Amino acid sequence: MATTGSTPDHVYGNTATLPSGLSVFTSFPDVLMIIDFIFGGLVWILVASTRMDAVYPGISDTQGWVMFVSIFCFVATTAFMVLYIMGIHGGKSSWIILDVSYHCIAALFYLSAAVLQAVATRIIAKSISKIDYKVYQEDVAAVVFAFLATLSYVVHALGCLMRWKKSP
Repeated sequence: MATTGSTPDHVYGNTATLPSGLSVFTSFPDVLMIIDFIFGGLVWILVASTRMDAVYPGISDTQGWVMFVSIFCFVATTAFMVLYIMGIHGGKSSWIILDVSYHCIAALFYLSAAVLQAVATRIIAKSISKIDYKVYQEDVAAVVFAFLATLSYVVHALGCLMRWKKSP
């Protein structure tokens, strides 16, 4: 029995089950999928809008990895959100392991993408006179949002790990 003034278990992730239906938007860490979705989409848009010239060899490969990570995580996060809302997992513990695995991998992917985007931006900054300043600003914004996406995925992964630890 709950004591007076206590918070419901689903608010802070005190249950070991995955949410379904609209409770995806009210349970921790699953509510972070919205933030993952927004920051990942912004990284995707900002990197896609950047113009890369042949002046910077290797930068296009770096930004190709950033694009892959942002698109992969955007699509996978969208798929997880839709599947959770539909309740496809059926409360099975194997989905909790899949959730933990995905968010840990996504956090590592985004960390590598954010670092590589920062390196690419630094290389571009050294020759700022050769490029449009707007491209540099877009790259800086992409770095900021990539690190914010990394932070969001890390917090989400930690929340998933705590839920996995509580699962039967």
